[in-house]
Amino acid sequence: MSASVQIGLLFAVGTAFASIVGFLFKQRGAVESPAVEWRRPLATSLALFRSRWYVLGIVIATASWGLHVTALSLAPITLVQSVIAGGLVLLTVIADRLFGMRVTRREWIGVAACAAGLAFLAATLDGAAGSAHSDYAVPTLALYVTAGLGLGAAAAAHGWRPGTGGIALAASAGLIWGASDVAIKAQSDDLDRGLLVLAHPLTLVIVVLSAAGLVVSSRSLQIGKAVPVIAVTSAAANLTTIASGPIVFGEPLPDDALGLTVRLLAFALVIVAAALTPGPVRVAAGAAR
Repeated sequence: MSASVQIGLLFAVGTAFASIVGFLFKQRGAVESPAVEWRRPLATSLALFRSRWYVLGIVIATASWGLHVTALSLAPITLVQSVIAGGLVLLTVIADRLFGMRVTRREWIGVAACAAGLAFLAATLDGAAGSAHSDYAVPTLALYVTAGLGLGAAAAAHGWRPGTGGIALAASAGLIWGASDVAIKAQSDDLDRGLLVLAHPLTLVIVVLSAAGLVVSSRSLQIGKAVPVIAVTSAAANLTTIASGPIVFGEPLPDDALGLTVRLLAFALVIVAAALTPGPVRVAAGAAR
């Protein structure tokens, strides 16, 4: 493993921790704010910034995003996401110990199983530690990002209906952010161009997807329990980005039966973990406050 890849993975560790802390602060601010409405996404999303907790969460999440961009520019996307996926196990610890949230045994098991499944899934994509693996074909990238956005939009359309809860919206945010991460990885080779990178077409794609994911995620945090919502968001984003390694960026796959078996078991473990998370929970405005 090259030195640059090792440094990239250290940035991925920082990303995992900062992302979780930022999520939990955003959740604290979101539940005390007016509801985010799909008919008025801009106005109702801006209203969230009246909460100091939400602003703090955004600041931390932005720092996490910067760490993530750096990690993706230095290491293969599957290795970066495997570290972040493994870091998901910190969610229950941080929520319980630092934020005083009551975490049920079912949530502890679900988050741990999800983190293990994602980590095993990424671990089976071996042979990719020698370089950053940023090469891609434009049609493949466009199709993959569009598919992620389409699935995310479908999940959002379902989750925004009254009474459906935050889990579908969490999955939507994860899929949209996952598509954004894939675009960031594709653009990572151009980061040395300085401000000229802002003129790249992918920059607009990244900004739009990041903003859309933020709107959907904020609503999911308002109407769902923090731990399962954050876990599902992270799982959807990680599955999207991990799968892009071999599909979009040509990272090698194991060609032995054991590697294939482990990958299938890892997918099954993630699905079981999602089933273990509590069902959608509606949080009334008064109760949230």
